[in-house]
Amino acid sequence: MTNILIVEDDRQTLDEIVGALSDHGYSIRTAQTGNEGLLLAAAERFDAIVLDRMLGGDLDGLAVLKVLRGAGIRTPVLILSALSAVDERVRGLRSGGDDYLTKPFEFIELTARLDALTRRHDAPKAVHHYRVGALNVDLLAREVTCAGRQVSLLPREYRLLEFMMRHAGQIVSRTMLFEAVWDYRLEERTNVIDVHISRLRKKLDPEGTMNLIETVRGSGYRFRAPD
Repeated sequence: MTNILIVEDDRQTLDEIVGALSDHGYSIRTAQTGNEGLLLAAAERFDAIVLDRMLGGDLDGLAVLKVLRGAGIRTPVLILSALSAVDERVRGLRSGGDDYLTKPFEFIELTARLDALTRRHDAPKAVHHYRVGALNVDLLAREVTCAGRQVSLLPREYRLLEFMMRHAGQIVSRTMLFEAVWDYRLEERTNVIDVHISRLRKKLDPEGTMNLIETVRGSGYRFRAPD
């Protein structure tokens, strides 16, 4: 369930936001002061924070944002504010906010913006390189180097290496490799995987000193985990 922290000092507005987000399926925690919001944000994990710009008390919304970011808390923050001027929106975003919604607003827009924020936050980071010891694979350029030496691989060998590095430290069976790299099921009598593994080992490590690909008897193969 998506967990949302709402920091809003106006009780009526807070209750209305809680009702709308709860109906949308979110799990809600609330705070009515900046200090209370900071304590909750530091103590619990939230998928997003809805933060009122004009909080009363010692800390307004921008001050709360600066403390959050200064403490290394990267939870996405949606700022709510009656200040609609472009300069105010820019200040909010530059202080560490991820989105800015002016009051009054429609709750359907609030939930849509939170959905977008949490999707972006949860999206996996793109991996462009794999590195194990002296071996480096550049996925964008599709280039492989080992100890500074360019390694020339055939397309199937490259796919085999990429799959094994993606699962470094894990045992991968011959069936898994066959289905992932050859796109069809393994015929038990074929030795095509063993041949390709042997070729890959020789290309990556001509001297046979790195032991990058381990044979796990009766199970398959395991690529050495990153250091």
